[in-house]
Amino acid sequence: MVTLDQRAYFHWADWLVFGTMLSISAAAGIWHFKKAQKSNTEDYLLGGKGMSLFPVSASLIASFISGITILGTPAEVYNFGTQYWITIVSIFFAGVVVAHVYLPVFYTLKLSSAYEYLELRFNPGVRILISLIFVVDVVLYQSIVIYVPALALNQVSGINVHLIGTIVCLTCVFYTVLGGLRAVVWTDALQVTVMVTAVITVTIIGTYHIGGPSEVWQKALDVNRIQFLNFDSSPFTRHTVWTVLFGSWLYSVGYISVNQTMVQRYTSLKDLKTSKLSIAIFTIGAMSFISLCCWCGLVLLAWWSPPKCDPRASGLIYADDQLFPAYVMEIAGKIHGVPGLFISGVFGAALSTLSVGLNSTSVVLLEDFVKSCFKLKPTDRCARIFVKSIVVILGLVALSLLFLVEKLGGVLSVTNSLAAIAAGTSFGVFTLGMLVPWTNSKGAFAGAVAGFVIAGWASLGANAAIGSGVIIPQKLPVNISNCPGNISEAFLNQFKHIDEEDIFPLYRLSYHWFAGLGTAVVLVVGGMVSWLTGPLDPSTVDRALLSPVIHRWLPKPRDYNQTGRWRRASQLSNFINRRQNENTAVTNF
Repeated sequence: MVTLDQRAYFHWADWLVFGTMLSISAAAGIWHFKKAQKSNTEDYLLGGKGMSLFPVSASLIASFISGITILGTPAEVYNFGTQYWITIVSIFFAGVVVAHVYLPVFYTLKLSSAYEYLELRFNPGVRILISLIFVVDVVLYQSIVIYVPALALNQVSGINVHLIGTIVCLTCVFYTVLGGLRAVVWTDALQVTVMVTAVITVTIIGTYHIGGPSEVWQKALDVNRIQFLNFDSSPFTRHTVWTVLFGSWLYSVGYISVNQTMVQRYTSLKDLKTSKLSIAIFTIGAMSFISLCCWCGLVLLAWWSPPKCDPRASGLIYADDQLFPAYVMEIAGKIHGVPGLFISGVFGAALSTLSVGLNSTSVVLLEDFVKSCFKLKPTDRCARIFVKSIVVILGLVALSLLFLVEKLGGVLSVTNSLAAIAAGTSFGVFTLGMLVPWTNSKGAFAGAVAGFVIAGWASLGANAAIGSGVIIPQKLPVNISNCPGNISEAFLNQFKHIDEEDIFPLYRLSYHWFAGLGTAVVLVVGGMVSWLTGPLDPSTVDRALLSPVIHRWLPKPRDYNQTGRWRRASQLSNFINRRQNENTAVTNF
């Protein structure tokens, strides 16, 4: 049994691999610096609307799965079983919906900020509200993104988590500021390659040492981790067919379809067909990688089955999200370079997510706040200085929140539940706009406020309850017969079933439902307020603002001169034409 004092640390070969990955990432910013200097602000931020298919698809995969997926998913399966695995079915259907329902609208409009759509469809107030929610979400999310690789490297090096977090942040800010979206996307392509290679390598090594896939599966069966058909109807059960299939679908489609970080990249491609192909590649890639991470969870379980002791019980690690790094050091610690490759993969995943978040947020702050809310028209030089300053400031803010993240539970559930607040609310408002043509601006605004408040109340309340120990996620038991006798009471309490009947029901919801809760509230409240305040006539809404899947059921458009609202739609047509002319001018230039 490996104890805390005996655990393996990085060899110089591991540091060499890790340093090479960081150096190449930083070099990407330098490589694209000259081109970024010669381009205008829109080209710097959006890649000139002419990015290549492969790097964009890889970038989409990298930001969606991130380092949180690498560390959090195996730990989730290790602790709660394989029911989570069916989330890949949700991702498949999410990809189909995004490609056919939401993507065509964004690609037609050619928007710099996805939230500009909300002003065209509703009014500036709705746009600013959802943009603000996005910014708050990114700031909270990025702090977790920094914490994940810091925790992993701390496990294999002993270096302070906050020092590591600072290195991650500085590296990311460096190449994001220098190279813009092109540096971000091409670095993502490199990092997702390293990430996939790293996880496949350590998984194959572990599966081989345990005795093959059949042995891994049998050990998981022995401890009751193989669970795919839990049809429990309770929304409080962490993983069931219903919570994972539908709850995860709502979160996935909400994040992929309308989040600025995703929209900004899949609309940077040359045409709609290529954009849809990027969504297809992303969907297949995300499903495959999540499946790989779920299998890793079973490998971890088999590796620490008797006669070995659970590493948390032995004191080897102190957090669930250190399970995977600790396993890597045990299984491949003597194969110098492999642990370095693994940590490089985790860091690469984190850097990709962090960089695109910083880039996308700077776009939103410039387009939705500086230009739209405050009606300023900065010169190209001032706009570039502004967005670069924002990247630096946001990086520092995310780094400062690292102290708060340390107090929370497993990164997968925490991240999903916090991101679900913004994902559910935004998805609900965009759905009202694209699929419910009679929704008016009052309904959209009221629905957004209600959805954000209720989803935020439930999600933040649940995480606060877990952080304070009022709610303890009930993990499946592990065999501790071969563990030392001084196991902490805190570790043993994780497996005790406690009565939660007196706890507020919203706090007990499975984290999969938080996005669905926000979306449902937005749709219900938004629809009701629209009907009470006078619903729009669908014939007065420009079809470019509505998803093509409902065009066949729309009434014939009214004549341009009949209503003021349709004159506004005429302005939309002029806006689309202006965007297309701008894009043509950039391409010709």
